[in-house]
Formats: sequence, C-alpha cells, structure tokens
Amino acid sequence: QAKLLRAIQEREIDRLGGKQPIPVDIRIVATSNRNMEKEIQEGTFREDLYFRLNVLNLELPSLRERPQDIMLIANHFVGKYSEANGLPRKPISDEAAKQLQNHHWRGNVRELENTMHRAVLLCTGDEIDTNAVMLTGAKPQSTASPVAQAADRVAAQNAPRESAADADDAAANITASGLVGRTVAEVERDLILETLSHTLGNRTHAANILGISIRTLRNKLKQYADDGADVPGPGDADPAMS
Repeated sequence: QAKLLRAIQEREIDRLGGKQPIPVDIRIVATSNRNMEKEIQEGTFREDLYFRLNVLNLELPSLRERPQDIMLIANHFVGKYSEANGLPRKPISDEAAKQLQNHHWRGNVRELENTMHRAVLLCTGDEIDTNAVMLTGAKPQSTASPVAQAADRVAAQNAPRESAADADDAAANITASGLVGRTVAEVERDLILETLSHTLGNRTHAANILGISIRTLRNKLKQYADDGADVPGPGDADPAMS
C-alpha cells in the first residue's frame, strides 16, 4: 500500500533492479467488495491511500438487487462464449430463464458468467435448457448433465450383474457399486474419455467441462494413447448420443 501511495503522489515508480525512478502518467480504477471504512477502522487499509483513490465513487448494486439485468447479461455471455468456442448461438429456454432469475447469485456477475460459459458447453439441444444450467447450491435436475450421464455410463458399464429381485436396490447404488474396487486413475481416465467423446473430440470444450487445463488434458490423453486406450479424435461422435 505504501508503494502504491507513493506512485500516486509522486507520479513515478521504481523498477525492480533499476537505478532511477521512472515517471508515469496513469489513471487508476480500483474496485472492492469490502467495506473500506471498516477496513480503515480495523487498520488493514491505509486511510491516506483510501482518500487518494476515492475521487469518484460509483456504487454498483449486487446482481440480485437488479434482476432486470440478469437475462441481458446472461445472453451477452452466451454470445461471447458461443463465438469463443466456435459454437452456434442458442436461445435460453423460458424454464432456464426462470431458473436464472430466481437464483440468489452470491457470486454476482462472475458467477453468472461461469454459469453461462458452462451452459454453452453442456447444451446439446436447440436451446439452452435447465439441464445445461448448473447453479451453485441448486438441487440436481431430473435430467442429468452430459458429464453426469458420462459418469453414470462409466459406472453402469463396470457394475456387477444383479438378479431381478435385487435390481431395484442396485439401481439406487449403481454409481457406487461401479466405482468400488477401481482405482482413482481408472475412474478419471474413463470420465475424461467419456467427456471427450461427448464434445466430439474437442479438447478445449472437454477441458472446460472437466475443470482442468488444456495442457493437463493433452498430457493425460497422450498417456492414455500410449497405454493403448481408444482416444476420440476431433469430430468423433458420442455413441450414446447418436
């Protein structure tokens, strides 16, 4: 804080390893979701720096306080991430729109952005429906997401055969019974390959859905290919969706 205050006051900075100060002509836009006056009282933020920064103060209400903006912002992010991922832009269904407007949005616009980015990647129909809109803290949808379906298919393929009398009880525990006795690496491999198949071999989409970096995904796929696994290539369709 002291260095920032000096840079604002003196309009010069000291470059790391430099011998002389460098003059700068800058304007600063600072944001915070904290109560800055409380931070000053508690001694965690310098009062003189606060007054230097607080020239023009704009207070932006949280997203839940302006519900009329939710769909406008949501549609903006749908367009942004559809274009970024080379996907056709799809409308948001009425049911999904109600879901978005009724959500609390504790994470504000950033949470909405992540939600719509994920929805664009998970959407498999003609419009973005509730099964693609995965909200924080929301109850699971009756229609599972493509990743959840992939996990269930992996579990089902590896679940032991049950008798007809035990079928109903086994159905409730099919995911657990399919995972018990398998290593984490095996489950991870099958989930990654199922997700890649769902995205028609698109590595970027699969990495975003799985929540890992594209570099990590490529390294794992190389390892799987070296081990003899059938790694879906670009354009390979998901058999379960054809």
